[in-house]
Amino acid sequence: MKQPLQTVSLSQEIEQLNAQNSELSEKVLTLQQQLDWFKRQLFGRKSEKQLEDNPNQEVLFDRPDSGESGPEDKQQISYTRSAKKSTGNEVDDTGLRFDDTVPTKVIELKAPELEGDDAEQYEVIGYKETHRLAQQPGSYTILIYKRPVVRHKTEHCLSVQPAPDNVLDGCFADVSVIAGIMVDKGVYHLPLYRQHQRMLDSGVQVSRATLINWVKRGIELLTPIYRAQLKHILTSSTLAMDEVPMKAGRKAKGKMKQTYFWPIYGEDDEVAFTWSSSRGAQHAKAQLTGFSGVLLSDGYQAYTNVIKALNRDNEANIIHAACWAHTRRYFDKALLMEPELAKQALKQIAELYKIEKHIRDNLSYSDEILAYRQKWSEPIVNRFFKWLYDQRQRPEILPSNPLSKALSYALDRKTELKVFSSHPAVPIDTNHLERALRVIPMGRKNYLFCWTELGAEQLGMLQSLLVTCRLQGINPYTYLVDVLQRVSQHPASQVEELTPRVWKTKFADNPLTSDLMQTS
Repeated sequence: MKQPLQTVSLSQEIEQLNAQNSELSEKVLTLQQQLDWFKRQLFGRKSEKQLEDNPNQEVLFDRPDSGESGPEDKQQISYTRSAKKSTGNEVDDTGLRFDDTVPTKVIELKAPELEGDDAEQYEVIGYKETHRLAQQPGSYTILIYKRPVVRHKTEHCLSVQPAPDNVLDGCFADVSVIAGIMVDKGVYHLPLYRQHQRMLDSGVQVSRATLINWVKRGIELLTPIYRAQLKHILTSSTLAMDEVPMKAGRKAKGKMKQTYFWPIYGEDDEVAFTWSSSRGAQHAKAQLTGFSGVLLSDGYQAYTNVIKALNRDNEANIIHAACWAHTRRYFDKALLMEPELAKQALKQIAELYKIEKHIRDNLSYSDEILAYRQKWSEPIVNRFFKWLYDQRQRPEILPSNPLSKALSYALDRKTELKVFSSHPAVPIDTNHLERALRVIPMGRKNYLFCWTELGAEQLGMLQSLLVTCRLQGINPYTYLVDVLQRVSQHPASQVEELTPRVWKTKFADNPLTSDLMQTS
């Protein structure tokens, strides 16, 4: 009788241990996820840096003591620094730095010694200045054009000076306001309803529909410039292309349509945000028809299908290159399940990025870059894919394992991932494009969606010019104030001169300004 009782008690104990084991496993997994989140806060979500575990490190933020040298062994600096040349932009005594474009207001304080009974005993021998940064919230100015009405003394006829031409016919907004609204929305992601609230708080009574109309008409003036920029981008020998979602248009009550921007990055640091109502391959095919060169993209299968179709039908001559950063992310996701193998893959990819950093810092000519990549990068790439093939043969790595997905992703794109080593103008990844398209998700967090599909398309045109201004080192506000006035008097056949890339060399030194700046 004791034997069955012992068996029952043992089975119950095993069930309890299994339950405890499951609970502890869940806790370990949760803590591991929290640790991964903490590492991302330290090193960045997609950083190439790797955290090396050091058992001798007791404090996370302190560097481990190797025991080789102490504080007394630190190297003593024996040289003296040479005096820095004055640039006219040094930090003043209050730590404030600004350039000549910032308006200043001088407030002169009175010395009490100069107002007393013995004021004659004092004299001013100099001044000391203290700078403070001040702000006027929502500063708006009303420009009043006072035009004289003249009467001829003998003919008794009246004449009046016409008002200056405005950017938008029948509009009471100055070009500075229209450009400011566009920049606030496109660069600083300030929705129009917030700008409307700011105007009301500043005492300006304007309807929100009026602001929408101003932006719409202003973008219509910029549309030919956007098209000229897109046309020039497609003449590049190397393109980077991606897609980013944006809600636009009403699908049903309380629901918005899912649409997409397809940013295209050219070799002259220009970007165009083309828009499509879907993520289908037809839009990419329409944009790439007639293109000849290298297309760099992520692993989205639509690009592969489009390139094969266009090359097969002789409608384009495209070499497809794949992004190494997207490949790396798959191995980063596999760290939790296969930490050792995933770290080996990440380490090999990190070696490629070290080589690319050296190229950016030291090499500039195409033949030098090509030779350097073939000497150093190509052997690493070949060794990496051989390692991938060997790991794929291991039976213990199941198809559901994240490492298995990472291996398949990389091996399926082996040819595309090798393109950069034989084309010096092709970057190793699409990170430059992802930095440029960041304005879309940043704006999406602020204004959530576009009311109409036309509004989304026009937003893409505006962002194409504003982001390109940033890439070219141009102040977007200065550019828009100039171009919105210049577009009506510039020859249509030379519209490419108004794109930020060409405008920078032709008009940036003497841009058109608003009357607000001329009267100040």
